[in-house]
Amino acid sequence: MWSHSQSKPLISVITLLNLLLPALTLSPCRTTCGPIPVNYPFGLDDGCGAPQFRGMLNCSTDLFFTTPSGNYKVQSIDYDKKNLVVYDPAMSTCSILQPHHDFLLTPIQSAIIPPTSDTVFALLNCSVDSPVLNHYKALCFNFSGHSCDELYNSCNAFRLFRSGLGITNGTNSTGSTDFVPPCCFTGYDTVKFMSMNILDCTHYTSVTNTDRLRGLGPLDWVYGIKLSFAVPDTGCERCAQSGGTCGFDTETQVSLCLCSTFNNSTRECAAGSDTAEGRDCAPWILFQAFFVIMGALLICLHDFNLSFI
Repeated sequence: MWSHSQSKPLISVITLLNLLLPALTLSPCRTTCGPIPVNYPFGLDDGCGAPQFRGMLNCSTDLFFTTPSGNYKVQSIDYDKKNLVVYDPAMSTCSILQPHHDFLLTPIQSAIIPPTSDTVFALLNCSVDSPVLNHYKALCFNFSGHSCDELYNSCNAFRLFRSGLGITNGTNSTGSTDFVPPCCFTGYDTVKFMSMNILDCTHYTSVTNTDRLRGLGPLDWVYGIKLSFAVPDTGCERCAQSGGTCGFDTETQVSLCLCSTFNNSTRECAAGSDTAEGRDCAPWILFQAFFVIMGALLICLHDFNLSFI
């Protein structure tokens, strides 16, 4: 007669297997932060993703892109189009005026994940002595039929500049309430090589998807910074197809295929890889799984007082 007490060891064994077996192939890398998927070349945990993108993303309550000038909230990542959209919470917009600051990237960020060509920086309330209004005036342009003067007319936050009230930089010496301070639409290279102090403009905002804003006023523009990234060709697709996660050695930064929390391969996790690490990876997982299962069965047999020769 099968008793309830006899079933307890079996239940314990099943519970043990359910806990231990998934751990054998558990990925060491987090793949989401909130609703946003985090895939190669990015990584949240050290050793995950591509080494070139190491430490660029961090996840607290939200996903942030980390630069020398601060943390920028990630709004979306499009892995097909290879772009990432971030928002600067300290940036001025149509509805709020913020103290100016610089948008800075590291040299490697500028090279592998720069702002896209359809991201435009609007420099506002500039001095008449600003270099972009004199020697470098060719750096200023209009986009999709828009001029940055529209920001002064349409946005409550920027009307302060037009009226001559609020923060000034000495440009309105006439006292006229009809004064329109200079402004400039420009690309990332301008703010990359010249700080806001050198540009002599008190505020900036940035607009993205500018090629799709023809006929739309500033209140309907998309504010933010779109970054374009390239995916390094390190055989990641082969690794992913074998059930692994693309990563790297945290000391040497050599690319790895992460098979589990304790097993790595240089290319893939399945048996038959043409590297020693790849050949050892899958058998090692099976070896551990065998002993876990055998140990669990021995416990079960002992508890049932069965004897076999």
